[in-house]
Amino acid sequence: MALRIGLDVDGVLADFRSAFHAAAVRVLRREVARTSDSPQGAGPLGAADVQRVWDEIAKTRNWWMGLEPYEPEQIARLYALTRASAWEVFFLTKRPPSAGDSVQFQTQWWIERFGFYLPAVLTVLGSRGDIANGLRLDLVVDDQLINCVEVVSATPTKALLMQRTPDNTLRGHAINRGIGVVSTLAEAVTMIERLHDVLPQKRGRMIRLSDWFSRPTEVQTLPDNPRAVRPVPPFEDPRR
Repeated sequence: MALRIGLDVDGVLADFRSAFHAAAVRVLRREVARTSDSPQGAGPLGAADVQRVWDEIAKTRNWWMGLEPYEPEQIARLYALTRASAWEVFFLTKRPPSAGDSVQFQTQWWIERFGFYLPAVLTVLGSRGDIANGLRLDLVVDDQLINCVEVVSATPTKALLMQRTPDNTLRGHAINRGIGVVSTLAEAVTMIERLHDVLPQKRGRMIRLSDWFSRPTEVQTLPDNPRAVRPVPPFEDPRR
C-alpha cells in the first residue's frame, strides 16, 4: 500500500510570511513588524489593520501565485521521490480566496511551477485530524503545532512540525506529544524517505517467506513529466 502524505502549503512550501508582510507595508503605508506565517495569523498588527490587508489580498487577481517558495529544489525532489516510490501526496491549505482563479487552481499552478506535476490540492476548512483520518494519511507536515496536535490526538497518523524559526519551548511541546520537528523541507523529505523504509509495505497481513526473496515486478510507469507527452494548450500568465 502506497505511503500517503499530507503537506501544508504556507509555511512548509510557500513563504506566506514575507508576502503578507509586503502586502501590509503596501496597504498600510508604513513599516510593520513581521507577521505570523499562517494565513489565519494576525501577528503584531491590530485586527482592523489585518482586515485591511486581507481585503486588499481578496481584491488582488491571483495573489497566491506570487508567493516565493522556501526551497524550490525540494519540491522537485519530492516529486521525483513520489514517482519513484509510488507515494500519494496531498497538499492541504486553508487559504482564503483572492480575485481571479480559485484558491485550488492557483495553488496547483504554483506547485507545478516548481516541478511537482499534477498536484492534488485540497482546500480544507475543518480539523486536520478529520482530514488525516478521512484520507488515511501516514504522515502530515504542518507549520502549526495545533494542527499537528489535532492529527496525532485523533488518528494514528504521524506528524512533523515545520519550525523554520527556532523556538525551544515550542519544540519541547511538540516532542512531548510525539510530534517530530524539522526546520527545512529538505529535512522533512528525508524523514518521509525514512518512514517509507520502516513502514510495513504490506499492512494488515503477514509477509510470507517467499516475499523476502522474490524479485520486484517491473512496472511500466508514465513519463516523469506528463506535460511533455500531453501538453496543455498555450495560455498567458494568469497573473497578468
